[in-house]
Amino acid sequence: MKQVIHSTLQLIRLAERLKFELRHSWLSNGRRESVAEHTWQMALMAVLMHRYLSQPVNLEKTLKMILIHDLIEAEAGDIPFFEKSARKAAKQKMEQQAIENIKHTLNSETGDEIYELWYEFEGAATPEARFAKALDNLEVQIQHNLAAFDTWEEIEYELVYNKMDKYCDHDPFLKELCNQIKEEAENKMIDGGIDVKSAKARSLRQSRCQV
Repeated sequence: MKQVIHSTLQLIRLAERLKFELRHSWLSNGRRESVAEHTWQMALMAVLMHRYLSQPVNLEKTLKMILIHDLIEAEAGDIPFFEKSARKAAKQKMEQQAIENIKHTLNSETGDEIYELWYEFEGAATPEARFAKALDNLEVQIQHNLAAFDTWEEIEYELVYNKMDKYCDHDPFLKELCNQIKEEAENKMIDGGIDVKSAKARSLRQSRCQV
């Protein structure tokens, strides 16, 4: 029992880093969002939205997956989607090592469960993982829509049109939610003086190049 408590406290001390690991997303009050805050908002979204999905999901499993999906960033750090750097290139390897370390720290059924849920989320093949992946991407845009427009990077104008869709197209509710979030983003860009037709065209060209 003492060993279980010791290893659990070790992991909690590690996870505390997520409260001050900052993401490339800003809050409406001008402060950057932490990884922990991103995770919390995803969990709230899951509670509010799960019953509207066309394919039922296990909410408990989904919430567990959400809580641990970015736990590896306590070691590996948060790397923006659009960043191009050496650490971005090494991202997958760093995250895989981090989840191995977390599993080893707990060395228990709980460690095995966290390990398996993390890989399930990454694989995005089960209903719970697809839902969690959609929320992971939708939360980013919701937060961007709430933040001051001058916090947006130019590349994020195009991401409005090509980053969320593939995670939401499998479900009518998520697809409609995605469309409404994009509409809010588009209105924010228009208010900011952005030519949204050009941004959409650039996004379409990028999507075709990636196929």
